[in-house]
Amino acid sequence: MALVSADSRIAELLTELHQLIKQTQEERSRSEHNLVNIQKTHERMQTENKISPYYRTKLRGLYTTAKADAEAECNILRKALDKIAEIKSLLEERRIAAKIAGLYNDSEPPRKTMRRGVLMTLLQQSAMTLPLWIGKPGDKPPPLCGAIPASGDYVARPGDKVAARVKAVDGDEQWILAEVVSYSHATNKYEVDDIDEEGKERHTLSRRRVIPLPQWKANPETDPEALFQKEQLVLALYPQTTCFYRALIHAPPQRPQDDYSVLSEDTSYADGYSPPLNVAQRYVVACKEPKKK
Repeated sequence: MALVSADSRIAELLTELHQLIKQTQEERSRSEHNLVNIQKTHERMQTENKISPYYRTKLRGLYTTAKADAEAECNILRKALDKIAEIKSLLEERRIAAKIAGLYNDSEPPRKTMRRGVLMTLLQQSAMTLPLWIGKPGDKPPPLCGAIPASGDYVARPGDKVAARVKAVDGDEQWILAEVVSYSHATNKYEVDDIDEEGKERHTLSRRRVIPLPQWKANPETDPEALFQKEQLVLALYPQTTCFYRALIHAPPQRPQDDYSVLSEDTSYADGYSPPLNVAQRYVVACKEPKKK
């Protein structure tokens, strides 16, 4: 029943989103005339080679209108982004509910292991669709935006992706990409599933062994302080794997769609680091361990 109600709510939200997109286009078309007037006024001023009181007053009025138009369009776009966020949240809740139903339904056949290539594609899509933090003027990026860690009392929700420190088969410890199943406030421990279904393992871990992944990308053009900086030590997901390795930031993103360039610790290279590798913001978190000398 919960899945049905989620489906109907998603359908409502998609209809509302469609209306907001139409409003955005209408608002943009309406403001286009004013922008053309601004351009023509500047052209006349250049032709006459002077700024008369008339043009000064006219431009002030035109720019005031343009600013109001831009703010109106911005408000509509923010509403649309909120709808998209709610749709994504409902889809995630539906996925988790279906997963739980599958786990406890003995009549269902066991789920097939996901092919490696499919998993890698899904991880790339997750990184690409991570929302960009767009604050209002004066807003500071929140926790879990880019390099900003979660607050001390933060508890990751079921379905959230995390970096989890687990013991490997050989006894060594490693950081893996995992999904939160549950959290016990009584024991202060998480239950997490290895994202790589080939492992099919569930781990019970203390909070210090779990690092929540970013929930927003930081915009390098407006919030560079929310990004890891050059030579900062991090844990980065090694390309085409589901494991995090210690790495140094070679270069932070320059544009919102850019990845980090990182140097992963690798003893097979003379200087102990790999050549630069591209890793999405989604899969780079702080490393609290000391840097190797």
